[in-house]
Amino acid sequence: MISSTAVKAANKEKGHAQIALSYTLGDAYTLDYWRNIAREIEEMGADSICIKDMAGLLVPYEAEKLVKALKEGTKLPIQLHTHYTSGVAAMTYMKAVEAGCDVIDCAMSPMAMGTSQPATEVLVETFKGTEFDTGLDQTLLAEIADYFAPLREKYISSGLMSTKVMGVNIKTLLYQVPGGMLSNLVSQLKEQGKEDKLKDVLEEVPRVRKDFGEPPLVTPSSQIVGTQAVLNVVLGERYKMFTQQSKDLLSGKYGQTVKPFNPEVQKKAIGDTEPITCRPADLIKPQLADMEKAITQYKQQDEDVLSYALFPQVATEFFQYREAQQKKVDVSKGNSENMTYPV
Repeated sequence: MISSTAVKAANKEKGHAQIALSYTLGDAYTLDYWRNIAREIEEMGADSICIKDMAGLLVPYEAEKLVKALKEGTKLPIQLHTHYTSGVAAMTYMKAVEAGCDVIDCAMSPMAMGTSQPATEVLVETFKGTEFDTGLDQTLLAEIADYFAPLREKYISSGLMSTKVMGVNIKTLLYQVPGGMLSNLVSQLKEQGKEDKLKDVLEEVPRVRKDFGEPPLVTPSSQIVGTQAVLNVVLGERYKMFTQQSKDLLSGKYGQTVKPFNPEVQKKAIGDTEPITCRPADLIKPQLADMEKAITQYKQQDEDVLSYALFPQVATEFFQYREAQQKKVDVSKGNSENMTYPV
């Protein structure tokens, strides 16, 4: 069930409300399911729909079927976002566009492929001279690519971009792991000196996902399932330990899943705690006023409150830095006793 709370808020402020459908596989995710969801989204007042294929699981001919099904359920514009992890993304885009998809997400070639998106330049050339011609200039696109090329090499050299997730991994279709999640799994295992356990973790992910009600593997559920899979493998025993996020998911704090949780796993995680069956956010008291009060000394615009609500520590550090730049006084380095500050 989709909540219309966010859509109503966006409509009220005359914003563009786009609902993302996290594409995933499973018994419950039929064409009828997607068609009905599209109809519900239009009825709630959304402005567009994005198919978010975070794991690169959407293969070309299934994309054609999916886009046609969505178009049968709604007149809203359809956007498609996928990743090259499984190696089929460019072909998927082509079939989706032919089926009526209105927007596709791409990346400039130096930052494309692997866990990123198909290359912009390739798709521009593919549709050149057709009814889908973008009209973009390859010469200008080449200038943009030349700018980012050195950054790619810099990020690879520094380790910020891992070559392990930059190629094609056809096993993605088996493990159903999105690019960002794969990068995170590699990072977690590297920190623990267990990089040799990646294959075991990838095999554990589908099992954990099934126990957790088959949620789509997109943030935050992807990180929750992934981290739990790492724990299960590294500790040598399934569900010997649960993360707090796993407990929260199994208690219903992240919303309702399409399939029910494994009752044994749920019991082991939350004991006799009564699971949440309503919209979890309805149980949270309004906090906006408190947050606005907390940053009174720093607030310069409404967006500052939102930044603080999402990232309190990072936002506060930014506010202090901004103030130091504007007033030429770095309050973070001040002596509170003597009220003196270095200039």
